[in-house]
Amino acid sequence: MQFKKLLLIPFCLFFLSGCGIYSFSGAHIEGKNINIHAFENKALNVVPSLATTITNKISSRILSQTGLTPVTRDNADYDMTGAITTYAVSVTAATGVQVASKNRLTLSVQVTFKNKINEKANFSQTFTRFADFDASQILQNVEATLIEDIGNQLADDIFNKAFVNW
Repeated sequence: MQFKKLLLIPFCLFFLSGCGIYSFSGAHIEGKNINIHAFENKALNVVPSLATTITNKISSRILSQTGLTPVTRDNADYDMTGAITTYAVSVTAATGVQVASKNRLTLSVQVTFKNKINEKANFSQTFTRFADFDASQILQNVEATLIEDIGNQLADDIFNKAFVNW
């Protein structure tokens, strides 16, 4: 009985792949390659490494979950461009009159995604995420960790929109 179940698994995987490629992340991939352009930093406050960090996070998430081949040509099956439009710190909580207890780092990324196989899946959208930190902390001391966390969330959101269509 156990042997029959083991034979059923490859059959199911083959059956599911008939209409495209499905990854274990739930992504539907019909293409073979993607051109992910370096994201520009157009935010008013510029962190020198932010554009590279965000581009790498998004690229890593997409490439690790889809099996797509990265290319640098204009005729790729998928094409993604983007820009960081917001890098802002704001107060989110106060303990008394004009005394901040929590601050928030907010990042927004404008993404344009072109699916040359299914143009209905094209989109241009701004993705925004944030992370709170204690106001007693100096931003430069927690900035790398905050950017890491926010970058992971943004990469997940962009991946899901492009390939899982959540």
